[in-house]
Amino acid sequence: MSRPIALALTAACFALAPAAASEKRTIPGVEDAYKTGAFIADPMPAIDAALARARQSGKPVLLVMGANECHDSAWLANLLATDRFAPVRDRYAIVYADIGMPHVKGLGRNPDVPKRFGFRIKGTPTVAILDAEGTVLNRKAAPKWRNAASRSDDDIYDELMD
Repeated sequence: MSRPIALALTAACFALAPAAASEKRTIPGVEDAYKTGAFIADPMPAIDAALARARQSGKPVLLVMGANECHDSAWLANLLATDRFAPVRDRYAIVYADIGMPHVKGLGRNPDVPKRFGFRIKGTPTVAILDAEGTVLNRKAAPKWRNAASRSDDDIYDELMD
């Protein structure tokens, strides 16, 4: 008797999955919140420049390691560009480093970026907060951004402004 119930529940979940997957959140003023061109193909010079600016200004670097084709990475980049997130942009020197999707075999790019900061990428985006010397200040929290598109705007704002 438990097997028919399990099969019925499984069928119900599959029936609901397409509807849930087709629902897309929007960002006001952004045509497609899941597409971006923000991630830099050759990010190391931009990272070095941001760290140099950080040494002069004392402003930490927000290193977003992701990919233009990753929906969570694109969502985060588009959200950070909105007016609401201007204080976040003022607080950090932000660099969008294109690392592809190294957690998917054959889709990684710029492996020297995560290696430089001691990361083994398990999902994108991985968001590291760096001090002026390049020390990662949020080592445990950095990999938790790979679900950025499903996080609330308030949660993202609060974590970055905390």
